[in-house]
Amino acid sequence: MRGRSAAGGSRQSLSARAREAVRQRIVDRRYPMGSRLVEREVAEELRMSRVPVREALRALVSEGLLELLPHSGVRVRSLERADVRYLYEVWEPLAVQASRLAARRVASVAGEPRGVEALRALLARAEQAAAVGQGEREVAAHTAFHEEVVALAGNPLLVRTMEQLSWQLQLLFGMREEPAHMRAQHAEMLRHIAAGDEEAAAAATFLHVRDSRAVALHSLFGDDLYTKK
Repeated sequence: MRGRSAAGGSRQSLSARAREAVRQRIVDRRYPMGSRLVEREVAEELRMSRVPVREALRALVSEGLLELLPHSGVRVRSLERADVRYLYEVWEPLAVQASRLAARRVASVAGEPRGVEALRALLARAEQAAAVGQGEREVAAHTAFHEEVVALAGNPLLVRTMEQLSWQLQLLFGMREEPAHMRAQHAEMLRHIAAGDEEAAAAATFLHVRDSRAVALHSLFGDDLYTKK
């Protein structure tokens, strides 16, 4: 029984590694949107057997990064206008509430929670990446910043919901450059969270997400940045 359990654990570990590797290739666009992924070819590229790769591809379908083809196989999901709208409709209230709760938690404890320093470190990492033109590292740091705000909020349900969105958000963020004013908005969010000001943190986050949505629609579909949709 122990041998079977170990084998099962090993297969799960391989599946997790395959899922992470394919995820990263999608996010950094080595697997472009709309491209078909062939299980055998992915397994060869990752130097794995087909079983963990098959499990990884199925998991990524459930995460929304891949979609099933009509007859067989999968392809990288192409984001349509409706997909972007749906994503922001879910992320906006989540992000605003997370900032509000994070600020509330900061205000309720003695001393500064460790999560605030983590937020500062992530913004510093993003600025360093932006300064040398490393867009992928900047996107990863900004996504992690939003995840850390959720973690600081201290609500496990928010954490689980964010986990379902984070890779789709990172994919979306990677399709456009982060304007300087949006990097400044992250700093503004952090300032209000660190001060324990719930409503100011919520308002800054609301503005940031709305601007993020406008930039995404402009980058993907050419929408006017100043047109409300």
